Amino acid sequence: MLVDFHTHIFPDKIAEKTISFLSEKGNIPPYSDGTFQGLQRALNEVNAYMGIALPVLTRPKSFDSILRFTLQINEGYFKREHDVLSFAGIHPDCEDIEGKMAQIKTLGFSGIKIHPDYQQTFIDDPKYVRILNAAIDEDLIVVTHAGFDVGYPELTHCTPKRALNALQKLKGDCKLVFAHCGGCRMHEEAYELLAGENVYFDTAYVLPEIGKETFLKILEKHGADKILFASDSPWQSVKICLDILKSYGLKKEIEDKILYKNAFALLGDKAIRK
Repeated sequence: MLVDFHTHIFPDKIAEKTISFLSEKGNIPPYSDGTFQGLQRALNEVNAYMGIALPVLTRPKSFDSILRFTLQINEGYFKREHDVLSFAGIHPDCEDIEGKMAQIKTLGFSGIKIHPDYQQTFIDDPKYVRILNAAIDEDLIVVTHAGFDVGYPELTHCTPKRALNALQKLKGDCKLVFAHCGGCRMHEEAYELLAGENVYFDTAYVLPEIGKETFLKILEKHGADKILFASDSPWQSVKICLDILKSYGLKKEIEDKILYKNAFALLGDKAIRK
């Protein structure tokens, strides 16, 4: 059983252009074409139960169009037409944050995605604190990019230090997932500051580069209950990431938690098709 907790897809009409732009900007080759069909093929290759698609709003005015796109994806998921479940997206400059978060919840979404670098806002900015507190009120999962981003190397908006500062500003516990094992290419700082906090880490993008020793060190301190398998498809291969994790020789109980049990527990019964 496998849940890939961090993937990306784009509408067919913009997928080729978007993937080409991002690939050139970050100097990273994609492993699939960024379409829904491309992700489904990648999931099928490893017989995955589901993949979570995470939309990123680069402009506040994209909220409604992205919401429509993600709703269409989820309609097919719950009809068992495919294996992709989408979160919603929100931008820190959106108007009526609380109203939009309530709308997202009412429409049946399990969570949202934010991206401090693409949205040019620090994770501990009051705008994101407002979003995270609204997520607490609505019982929504929040997945955030964390650490370095190859497309925006000049400034990192979610360092582990700023992430910890954001946590200290919240009114309670948030179902918060820091992608890339707490901080892409900032794993030592993530280990020191975030590992052990009441948050989740996902493994998106980092498994081919983090190394077994560093991963196991983070796993030991953070705990197997708070780590989610993720590939960051199309920017990494689902199969390669899965093969790397399996090569670590983890106990089956721990491996199963990372591969799907933690995801199921976080998503809840509503997102698990019967």
